[in-house]
Amino acid sequence: MNGNPTAARRDVFEYAVLRVVPRVERGESINAGVVLYCRARSFLAARTHLDEARLGALDPTVDIPGVRAALRAAECVCRGGAEAGLAAGDDAGRRFRWLIAPRSTVVQPGPVHTGLTADPGAELDRLLEVLVR
Repeated sequence: MNGNPTAARRDVFEYAVLRVVPRVERGESINAGVVLYCRARSFLAARTHLDEARLGALDPTVDIPGVRAALRAAECVCRGGAEAGLAAGDDAGRRFRWLIAPRSTVVQPGPVHTGLTADPGAELDRLLEVLVR
């Protein structure tokens, strides 16, 4: 803090962009979501936005419903509970690490970045706007 007792506490967060790679062998992708984890606030969430026209420009045969399902699955893993499937019993940190693990599927996490925030939810919305929309 900067010495101002009314200043909001800022905590470290980690995030990764979710990328859609319709043809893994070509390596082309579009950003379709962000996963953000803030341990100090026990916050884990994902926000997604799929631009179907941009994705179709990379691969007109892409399985849009399948991509949407994969993005929804990431959001469910973040929320935890029964929707999270096998990850339901894991804490938020383990679920985040599972989501950001490298994979060669159509929806892939990008590199992890860090920052400071007083409001993880607002930061996630901001990152979605800047990096995805």
